[in-house]
Amino acid sequence: MHFVRPAPPDTLNMVSGSEGSTYRKNAEKYAVILKRNGIKLNLLPSQGSLDNLQQLADPDSKIDIGFVPSGLATDTDVSNLVSLGSVFYQPVSIFYRAPKAIERLSQLKGKRIAIGREGSGTRFLALALLKANGIKPDEGPTKLETLEGAVAMQALIDRKVDAIFLSGDSAAPSNLRQLLHTPGVNLFDYPQAEGYLRRFRYLSKIEIPAGAFDLGENLPAKPTIMLAPTVELIARQDLHPALSDLLIEAAREVNGRATLMQKAGEFPAPLQRDIPISNDASRYYQSGKGFMYRNLPFWLASLLDRTLVVLLPILVVLIPGLRMVPSIYGWRIKNRIYRYYGDLMALERAALQPLDAVEREALMQRLSDIEKAVITVKMPAAFADQIYVLRQHINFVRMRLVPAAPAPAPEADAL
Repeated sequence: MHFVRPAPPDTLNMVSGSEGSTYRKNAEKYAVILKRNGIKLNLLPSQGSLDNLQQLADPDSKIDIGFVPSGLATDTDVSNLVSLGSVFYQPVSIFYRAPKAIERLSQLKGKRIAIGREGSGTRFLALALLKANGIKPDEGPTKLETLEGAVAMQALIDRKVDAIFLSGDSAAPSNLRQLLHTPGVNLFDYPQAEGYLRRFRYLSKIEIPAGAFDLGENLPAKPTIMLAPTVELIARQDLHPALSDLLIEAAREVNGRATLMQKAGEFPAPLQRDIPISNDASRYYQSGKGFMYRNLPFWLASLLDRTLVVLLPILVVLIPGLRMVPSIYGWRIKNRIYRYYGDLMALERAALQPLDAVEREALMQRLSDIEKAVITVKMPAAFADQIYVLRQHINFVRMRLVPAAPAPAPEADAL
């Protein structure tokens, strides 16, 4: 039975994020949903988005799944990874101080910019965007700081930096609202958004309506464009198909609701980014869960699914074979009848030879034995006509064995 598809494991290891982070909170909700189906989800901490990707890509790690923002896989071997789809946006928000609004990131050249700590997804994306605008680390007068989150926000408020990049938990609506209320601090809009999307295929464009963060104060004062990678649910290539479906179902329940940044039902979605969408995920997005998984408990559907892998090939061979059974049965019955015909033909050939009375009697006895065997043989009614025909032929041979009566002597002519 080693051909049976293995059962899905009852435990998965997920690299999420630090305690209290958005990644961690989402992972905890996934764990509750998987537990309902008998799957335990172990949540493991990480040092950030890049650490998530590196742990997943490490063939020696025990990590099965994790959250990874799109765009990070440029310098990592991800050949053993697949994506189950994007689950939410992770916008990058840029706040700055300037006498007047800036329209291009190149206008930050020569400024003090907080881009996040080493190894963070925020820093990775900030460096990519700045480089595309001619601003590179350790080149020119621009000073790039490793500040992030609340520390970076306070530095901007205190005028210790001129601009900050916020992403993930540091770009929570409450933080954005606080900065928008700070005099002299502006949220960067993206007039060149379409150009960025052509250069960075892993980014999406989000329009924030006027007043979205504060209706009373009308913040932002006008519709504002933000750019965002999507956070993908990344898995090892050998993830069991049944667990793939279960994880996407969990993502739909957790991440499918409307938020400030997304519409209801927008996620999960099979957006093609750096890591290819798995075949199992593509099948799910096209046709949903399989019939058994929709209508049966997870454990039972999994058992039947594995069993059918063996049964279906057997049935493919067995059904045509069953159609041949009546023919084989009929052939065997006819073969029994034909054996009697073989004996009968041999006996008839013997009857053609000159016979004395003893030999003739012996042949008659053999013929009677054949007839008795034919009468007593158990035979289906469907073949009764052939039995009666055989008995007629037995009588025919019997007539051949009966000695002919001597011809009568001719009468003498009357005198």
